[in-house]
Amino acid sequence: MQETFPNLELRPPLFYSWSIGIRFELGVEWKREYDYPNNPYVLGCYKRANTLFEALHSPTDDIFVVIDVNDFDKSKTIKRELNNFSPYVEKSFLYRLKHQMIPYIFPEDDEEGTYRTHRFTLKCKTTDFKFQPLIKAICNQDLGLKPSIYHRVYFININKKTIFHVYDDRGCDLLATSPETIRDMYELFNEWILVYDRPEIDKVFN
Repeated sequence: MQETFPNLELRPPLFYSWSIGIRFELGVEWKREYDYPNNPYVLGCYKRANTLFEALHSPTDDIFVVIDVNDFDKSKTIKRELNNFSPYVEKSFLYRLKHQMIPYIFPEDDEEGTYRTHRFTLKCKTTDFKFQPLIKAICNQDLGLKPSIYHRVYFININKKTIFHVYDDRGCDLLATSPETIRDMYELFNEWILVYDRPEIDKVFN
C-alpha cells in the first residue's frame, strides 16, 4: 500500500481547528552581545528544543520530516532545495523524498495568487534523521549564525499523531489530536510554556 502524506493544514496560528497545541519558549535572557556561535543564549535554545524533541519521539517512531519552501518567482531552482535534507540523512534516504507543489501557505499575503509552496516530505524512523543539527540550523536563522535554514520545518509523528515545529530561536509549537496525547509534555515541561499563551493552554489541560 502506498504511503500518503497526512492531509494536515500546516499553517499558523498556534491553535488549529483540528488540534490541541502547546507553545514552548526556547530562547530566554537574550543579550545584544550574544552575536557569536555557541553563546549561552543559543546553547539554551538548542538544549530546550532537543530535550522536547527527544521526550516526544521514541527512537522507533515513524515520522514525516516536512520542509516547506516558498517560491515567490518562477525561476527558483527547486532541485537546489533538495540540499535542505542531505546533511541530515544518509544519501540512500533521499530517494524516498516526495515533492508537492501546493498553493502558497499564507494566502492572505498573496492576493493575486501567484506564489507557490514546494513541500518536501521524507518518511523515516526518528533514529534515521539527524534532528539535532537541523534544529540548530532552525534556531540560528534570525541570529546571523551558521548553519541556518529559513524554511518552515515540521516533524510529524505518525505513531503519536503529533506535529513538532520549531519556528526560530524564540520557541516551538507542539500540536496533537487530543490533550491526552501530549499531557505528559504539558506536565513535564510546564515551566517552559510561553507566558502569553499559557491561559489558553491551561484551559485545554485543566
